[in-house]
Amino acid sequence: MTPALPSPLHDIGGGVLLKRDDLIHPLLPGNKWRKLHLNLAAAEAAGASALLTFGGAYSNHLRAVAAAGRARGLRTVGVVRGEEHAPLNPSLAFCAAQGMELSYLDRASYRRKDDPEVLAALLDRHGPAFVVPEGGANADGARGCVPIAAEIDVPYDLLVCPVGTGTTLAGLAHGTTAEVAGVCVLKGAQYLDERIALLQRETFGETGGNWRVDHRFHHGGFAKTPAELADFAADFAAEHGWRPEPVYVAKALYAVLRGGLGAGRRVVVLVTGLAPSTERSTVSGVSRPNHC
Repeated sequence: MTPALPSPLHDIGGGVLLKRDDLIHPLLPGNKWRKLHLNLAAAEAAGASALLTFGGAYSNHLRAVAAAGRARGLRTVGVVRGEEHAPLNPSLAFCAAQGMELSYLDRASYRRKDDPEVLAALLDRHGPAFVVPEGGANADGARGCVPIAAEIDVPYDLLVCPVGTGTTLAGLAHGTTAEVAGVCVLKGAQYLDERIALLQRETFGETGGNWRVDHRFHHGGFAKTPAELADFAADFAAEHGWRPEPVYVAKALYAVLRGGLGAGRRVVVLVTGLAPSTERSTVSGVSRPNHC
């Protein structure tokens, strides 16, 4: 599963450029490949024959692991948050078609998915496996995002990316001396500032001072798509010919194009994922999260 690197840089005017990581691979777009490829290498180096990972029912991370596992001949287990529902939605149906074994964990247990006893029970049930954290959110995931900035071969003042776990931001900021701003897509997630700093210390031995998290543009919280954001995404699609993924990318673009983030400066926005199909999201109210 070779990605098309470097991802292209598109100038959309007004001093804003888009780093189109969503175009690097059809099954592992954007930060999915960036965060997964070193985890996959670690699994193979450890002699693992199976991968076990986690995600919501509409998780693009689960889709990516399922596709990557099939391509590399690894058995995959996807632990899905919540109860089982039939028939499978399109995301989980794709995972199953790639050979992923789907397992379901109630929400209370899912919140404890990193506890040793919960992990031990899952591995006892499904057999030995290399555990990839949800979203590839670990040191290998952060390291995989370091080269992104080096691919940008034009001058810029500010690099912007959406933030869910902070893994992409941690690696992105380590790869450049430029200022990096993360647009948080979660409401009330100020804890991410310390989590990102901790991940940088654990991964790189230091915490860079060139990054910050902007908590102003969550639009009500994770997977919320109020009319203001939906209208922005529709206007963007009409002008540029493609609709931004709503859970993460649209919020980062809104922050720059409507919210004044980086105003008067040359800004590069990292586009981390593909827009969902209409089967996997709604355009108003609460959209289905597809990009964990």
